[in-house]
Amino acid sequence: MDPKCEFCQIPGAYGDLIFETNHWLIYLAPSQRYLGTCVVVLKRHCENLRELNSDEWNDFSKIVEELEAALNKTFSPTLFNWSCYMNSAYRSDPPDPEVHWHVIPRYNYKIEFEGLNFEDPDFGYIPQPIERKIPEDIMKKMINEIKRNL
Repeated sequence: MDPKCEFCQIPGAYGDLIFETNHWLIYLAPSQRYLGTCVVVLKRHCENLRELNSDEWNDFSKIVEELEAALNKTFSPTLFNWSCYMNSAYRSDPPDPEVHWHVIPRYNYKIEFEGLNFEDPDFGYIPQPIERKIPEDIMKKMINEIKRNL
């Protein structure tokens, strides 16, 4: 993460750290509208996917495999959406995009975790950016369960 990047310096901007690799940081996203949503952030500043080197791509492919397996064991989603939008970076002038991925587990059924119910009313469609904050103690339990299944 770039020390010159304003967003990188905001504590918790990406969420709570779950684990890291040589090239990537994996966070539980601050919004949990879709249970288990994570953010995968490149450790170095990089503005677009074409600038990733082969080591970063190889490391990323291992993350896809390991994170999907851990989330499957933890929450059993129906499928995963992976996105690298970076649109919000272009709301500023000049823009300062950073490569990061949103990992959104999708569910075609209601799911409960620690007494909270989660529904995916737009299953089969593009996920909606509706924020859902979860109590900190439950977020920590989510992280612990995901780590246990890594």
